Amino acid sequence: MSTQAQTKEDINQPPTVTLDQAACLILDNPTVRFGLFGEPGIGKTSIEKILVRKSGYRAFILAMTEMELGDLALPTINHETKTTAFYPSERFGLHLGEPVIVILDEWTKAPKPVKNMTHGLLEASNPRLGCLPAPDGSIILMTGNLASDGVGDSMEAHTSQRVVKLHISKPTAEQWDVWAGANNMHHIIRAWVDRNPHCLASYLDDDQKGNEFIFNPRVQQNGCISPRVLELISRILYGRSSDAHATHAGIAGIAGLSAADSISAYIRHNDGLPSFQDITDNPSTAKLPVDPGACAVLTFGMLERVNAVTLKPILKYLRRLDEEWQCIFCIALARNTQKQKFAFEEVEFANWVRDNEDLL
Repeated sequence: MSTQAQTKEDINQPPTVTLDQAACLILDNPTVRFGLFGEPGIGKTSIEKILVRKSGYRAFILAMTEMELGDLALPTINHETKTTAFYPSERFGLHLGEPVIVILDEWTKAPKPVKNMTHGLLEASNPRLGCLPAPDGSIILMTGNLASDGVGDSMEAHTSQRVVKLHISKPTAEQWDVWAGANNMHHIIRAWVDRNPHCLASYLDDDQKGNEFIFNPRVQQNGCISPRVLELISRILYGRSSDAHATHAGIAGIAGLSAADSISAYIRHNDGLPSFQDITDNPSTAKLPVDPGACAVLTFGMLERVNAVTLKPILKYLRRLDEEWQCIFCIALARNTQKQKFAFEEVEFANWVRDNEDLL
């Protein structure tokens, strides 16, 4: 597809799918080549983990923008036949003799010679790289950004007719938090996203024109919020020192000044909360926050540290807070695959569910 045609399609907003939906479609159609397209930083390449888990295949992710022809394959001389053949790099895994997952990451930004060389992998019949065919059953796909993102993606018409394009949706704040709980994201950033769900909206939505947190190719930005950026901020928060200015500068350096100012306020909330030890030792008397931001930080902080021993006093403390925070804590705990088992075995958790059935 030409860049002009792809831009028109992006503006018309084709149907979007989640990564799970895309993975199911890809696994059901291993001889079809798919391209995953979406805004920067939404986690397109993380489909690798889903595909590996569901297929059992080994996966190979190739950063196409970093590759030159010599990284793909090299000509080898056969003196007996007086011919040459291209031997592919082992980085593609095609030499293993077993079905593999090959993800051509950012293929639409790759240099044209690299695109030409890897184009054979996009064929439905006899996919190959150089002289080596892909093992039967192999899953081969590409990723890229929307042309309207303005980051240099393009696809020729002859490629467009070989690749099924899937527009990957950005996760909602609720969807991201389920992932965040399972992947140990810092409780402060989880609390901030919970109170600012619009930070994960899309610039393609008409009602988001004034949203200063999100990626927007129409304006000059020093940073923005995306799932990838949130993960980096979580790392900064786990490693932060007592230097509040340096932490603020670090967050601003990836998320922009508006987001850094807002997140820094949540850091200050966190520093003024009762200690976790005080909550678990004195659930009936430990200090209760009043500000909604502080309540959010407290709730997600308890989610981060709760275990089978501390759950009972935490639930006792929570009952002193507004019902909103009780619901956020208990629902998130029930969704956390690493912690739900001890939650379901706790009598006080079952009692809370019974007492608050009308809120669920």
